[in-house]
Amino acid sequence: MWAAPSPSSSAPSSAPVAGFTQINLREVEDQASKFGLAPGLEGRFATKDLGLDKAGVSYQRLAPGFRVPFGHKHAKQEELYVVVEGSARLKLDDEILDLEKWDAVRVEPELMRCFEGGPEGATILAFGAPHTGPSAAPDVAMTPNWWRD
Repeated sequence: MWAAPSPSSSAPSSAPVAGFTQINLREVEDQASKFGLAPGLEGRFATKDLGLDKAGVSYQRLAPGFRVPFGHKHAKQEELYVVVEGSARLKLDDEILDLEKWDAVRVEPELMRCFEGGPEGATILAFGAPHTGPSAAPDVAMTPNWWRD
């Protein structure tokens, strides 16, 4: 059975000190559970917690075979995805990529994208730039049930 790893017990240090901020990404609040996507998806968006003003970052964990139930694209933000554990499939418009541990994929803003966890699930770090403000809503367009077999 797939289970999310438990976060460490140390408290995050989220206040900027001496020009830097350190946090543990697994201790950032899971947004996926708020939208009924758990336990298949864990999504921890750390841009605000890190105090980033030029880029964004998130920690995403997909259960084996879990497909995100929507595709998304951006108006301005380019994204970089790095698979740090497991494997996944990534659909970009009409192309499907098979991704393994340490594969990195840069995605232009206007390409529709969607992830699916591989047989053992996947842990993915996502980086986006430029930072589009306190809410991603104006920059992102989501399409429910976009990836259909």
